[in-house]
Amino acid sequence: MPASSSFHPAPRRLRQLAVSVPLSLALLGGGLPAVAEEMPRETAPTQAEGLPLDELRTFAEVFERIKRTYVDEVDDRTLLKNAMRGMLEGLDPHSSYLDQQDWQDLRENTDGEFGGIGIEVGMEDDGKLTIIAPIDDTPASRAGLQPRDVILKIDNTPLDGLPMSEAVKLMRGDAGSRIRLLILSEGADMPREVVLERAIIKSSSVTHRLLDPGYGYLRISQFQSATGDEARTALAQLRKDNDATSLKGLVLDLRNNPGGLLSAAVEISDLFLSNGRIVYTQGRLPDSELSFSAKLIRRRTTYR
Repeated sequence: MPASSSFHPAPRRLRQLAVSVPLSLALLGGGLPAVAEEMPRETAPTQAEGLPLDELRTFAEVFERIKRTYVDEVDDRTLLKNAMRGMLEGLDPHSSYLDQQDWQDLRENTDGEFGGIGIEVGMEDDGKLTIIAPIDDTPASRAGLQPRDVILKIDNTPLDGLPMSEAVKLMRGDAGSRIRLLILSEGADMPREVVLERAIIKSSSVTHRLLDPGYGYLRISQFQSATGDEARTALAQLRKDNDATSLKGLVLDLRNNPGGLLSAAVEISDLFLSNGRIVYTQGRLPDSELSFSAKLIRRRTTYR
């Protein structure tokens, strides 16, 4: 998570240490386990060093065996990244290791701004990547892409069997770079190729509409840095659309919301709470002890 959340990237020195220990063991290759077995277990400096030497020996042996016997060649960097991912994923469902590209993707998602073509896509039951809607005033909308259009290929990569997350990564890139899509439109006999130039896309995490007089609908797709401001603007617009009178009820739709910034979630909660603690965090480090409370102000809008 970016700095505005409770997550902080590990210091560079710590990251280097985490890599250097298994890497130094792995470089010794198959000789390490044999030498380690000759060392009397009583003299192994497990307590002095504070490291579980037996497990480190096993790690080095597994590392070497994968390098030597796996069906495909795997480079050291890939194996070490996978090992770090495993360390984090084994802790709980909410911890994960982010490399530089993953971190950049996360920043783009939480900032709500990225280089792309401006379409919302989904995966159909038959596995086809389908355009749900183009975003207004983006390369996709200007190129005439329509809902229900199926994307068959991105540049030279066929999408059959490719996960949607990987397809989305292929469509993103630096503003000004070009991308080729093979599109099959609904009712068309043959696909067509569309060439687009990526641009900076600003995505909104909040949508709203008036369902019936007195009843509004507020959808939050993700907690981004601007979500709080967007939600306040949406609520003000709903009140305006309701003949400038307070709403009787509001549907807050958080379905399929993957989360995002803690600060944004707090802002949303504060829109509907008049006082009291919203959320707090606990951890082993002093700077992980955080507490957020609702502001003691009268809510401008009430819902019954």
